[in-house]
Amino acid sequence: MDAQGRGRAEDIDPADQWVLNPNTGEYELRLTPFAPQSAVPSPRRAAAPVPGAVGGRTAPPRAPGREVPPPRRRRGVPEEPLPGRRGRRPVKKQSKAKKALLWTGGTMAFVLVAGATGGYFYLKHLEGNIGTTDVGDAAASSFSKDEAFNILVIGTDKRTGEGNEGYGDKGSVGHADTNILLHVSKDRTNATAMSIPRDLIVDIPDCETKQEDGTTKTVAGTEDKRFNTSLGQDGRDAGCTMRTVEAATGIKPDHFVMADFNAVKTLTSAVGGVEVCVEEAVNDKQSKLVLPAGKSTVEGEQALAFVRTRHAFGNQGDLDRIKVQQQFLGSLMRKMASGDTLTNPSKLLKLAEAATNALTVDSAIGNVGTLKDIALELKKVPPKNITFMTIPVKDNPAEPTPVTVVIDDSRAPAVFDAINGDVSFTEVAAQKKKEAAAVAARLKGTKSEASEVRVRIINGGAAPGSAQQTLTYLQTEEGVLKSENAGNLEVKQAKTTLEYAPDQADQARRLADIMGLPGSAMKPGKSVLNSQGLPAITLILGKDYKGAGVKQNSSAASAAGVDKSTADQEKCAS
Repeated sequence: MDAQGRGRAEDIDPADQWVLNPNTGEYELRLTPFAPQSAVPSPRRAAAPVPGAVGGRTAPPRAPGREVPPPRRRRGVPEEPLPGRRGRRPVKKQSKAKKALLWTGGTMAFVLVAGATGGYFYLKHLEGNIGTTDVGDAAASSFSKDEAFNILVIGTDKRTGEGNEGYGDKGSVGHADTNILLHVSKDRTNATAMSIPRDLIVDIPDCETKQEDGTTKTVAGTEDKRFNTSLGQDGRDAGCTMRTVEAATGIKPDHFVMADFNAVKTLTSAVGGVEVCVEEAVNDKQSKLVLPAGKSTVEGEQALAFVRTRHAFGNQGDLDRIKVQQQFLGSLMRKMASGDTLTNPSKLLKLAEAATNALTVDSAIGNVGTLKDIALELKKVPPKNITFMTIPVKDNPAEPTPVTVVIDDSRAPAVFDAINGDVSFTEVAAQKKKEAAAVAARLKGTKSEASEVRVRIINGGAAPGSAQQTLTYLQTEEGVLKSENAGNLEVKQAKTTLEYAPDQADQARRLADIMGLPGSAMKPGKSVLNSQGLPAITLILGKDYKGAGVKQNSSAASAAGVDKSTADQEKCAS
């Protein structure tokens, strides 16, 4: 007899058979075998009225060798107290399984929403819902709860699943249609979800793929191809897409999560719909999206139409569609993290089923336990500190009438360096206080006037043009007139530094105060001579430099000209 059948046979809620294992901290199914009833009643039980007694007479004697089964307990009906005992007040309590659901929230649904919520359901069969792909060393061998991590979220255009015949490209092998690189900080105070346009022109490197018979096949790389062909084309798997991201951005994804059209439909239906907003009424014949101006709730087919439409918003291109998708994901995150979802066991179960059935992940995280760990880490990040952005791009100059884009080398490196350096794009209070304390400790003492600061500015790894931009800012905005552009360093450095001699400390303090340099950036040393032969301090702009006019001790990275939003913001698509 299975667990459910046994529970019903005893008239006991099957959920009550899930118990907490103190050794693992997880809920497990505990099937306790029937214990034989004692043939001889205990003295205490002997004094109790015998069931079946009528008018002072006892029930007929039982047949030899047969045991009297215990009285069945009906759900919701408390046992009668034994004679000689005071009756105890009935205690209303939830089953352990239901408590587990309420405590831990919706599992695995983070994959499409960049980490809105997390949890673990005891239903083991969820693990069987998840598809896995062995991508070799393209992914990390395991997940660490103590480090920052990057997850590449891929939405394919493959026409799989019921009702999806009309979406995507007919006969598509499943290209990387929607792509988000999710970076979660080591201290879990912030996260960045960076969208990668499918029409971005990149070089796709060689990649090894695992075949069904266990052998490996190397797919040759190609140059100047759309990013979406890094998956599916020529037999490329998600590992090829991960390698392409690293080659294009310098950021290595640790793991991947992939989903198809069904994910949006099933997840939105599981939570009872997602609120969206449009500035003007929409009637798009191609996507069949029809919405009035203002706020609406969408789910299922309508939700999928909302995130796929190109012709209803902006300039009808992929970049504007990405902005709408980011707004949609932020709304879905808020819905999933709401009390209406997290305290509703029915919704949580539907969410778990929908999420796991929609997923394919790399082998290292292809089990409920690891996905639970990832989800719980993501849940620690406040929505206001989850930044949505798109890789800085520009029109492809190789096309007379551009339909594709390329990475903008004047803006993108600062974004890539911030993510690799685990720097937030939002203000994080704890980090801001920490940096402010360090600056205060180093800047104790007198400060010279800005007009007395003599400084040579060198670009040691910042974005091209940063030295000149900083020179212009210091001279025109801050009055540091004795400043000059001293060119570039051949060997790049990660951090911005300010070197000065002991007798130049007052100048260094003033410049550090202007630029918000952290105490760690101030390097007592020796002075150098400027182009006029006069002693000067040296400012080297490192890879972490946030841009002219941006305080370096701000915990928010600078991304000049990059459109950003956060998961707590409600916006209307336009």
